[in-house]
Amino acid sequence: MNQNIYEALQSKKYSRQKSFAVLIDPDKVNAQKIDALTGLAVEAGVDLLLVGGSLVISNHLDEVVQRIKKNCNIPVILFPGTPSQVSKYADGLLYLSLISGRNPELLIGQHVISAPFVKKSGLEIISTGYMVIDGGAPTTVSYISNATPIPADKNEIAMCTAMAAEMLGMKLIYMDAGSGARQPVHEDMIAAVAAQIEIPLVVGGGIKDPEKAYLNCKAGADLIVVGNAIEKDHGLIREMGAAIHSVTDPLAVGGR
Repeated sequence: MNQNIYEALQSKKYSRQKSFAVLIDPDKVNAQKIDALTGLAVEAGVDLLLVGGSLVISNHLDEVVQRIKKNCNIPVILFPGTPSQVSKYADGLLYLSLISGRNPELLIGQHVISAPFVKKSGLEIISTGYMVIDGGAPTTVSYISNATPIPADKNEIAMCTAMAAEMLGMKLIYMDAGSGARQPVHEDMIAAVAAQIEIPLVVGGGIKDPEKAYLNCKAGADLIVVGNAIEKDHGLIREMGAAIHSVTDPLAVGGR
């Protein structure tokens, strides 16, 4: 299987560069919105496009991915909420294990069911330790997963969870406050996790302005994911991209 996307993320981490991903929910876009979003993403230098959501009730995932691919060369990575959210037209897939919860189905159960299909897909598979952090409001992912998020002020729990995932061989850590979070992941927690792991750190959920994206990067995040805020204001893509790409991380591996 190809490893181009992950190798690029690793390379950017070691060279202290930050990455920006826009999350596109297939349930919330049509052809016109996809065209507008991808055009702005190219202008803003967006590094990755994530496609998926906790609930994908529409049946046009393939069509969404194909339209994105037709419009631009930005790598498309699936961010699946269920094993059925797989499209062979994408470039990669975050193979998510919900390490912040104790639901065995989302730790390994659904992976066993989806493994044969995922392997045959030809996608670049990136094993990801997925940590849901309390964002001050109930989220779809918390409800669907039937798992309690990590409390927002328990940095040591997040840190140890991420360390365990890395030692188990996962390639990414994804800290997510969830769609519609009132409070994004705090910089103190990001810094605590970033200081203890060598693999790329992804942060998303509740990031509504360029300043927060910038602060998350300064704290140690390697990849910032923004979805809801951009759905409401497409113009934020340029400002978010400029803020994220302006950061040089003093905690990056190459600077230790």
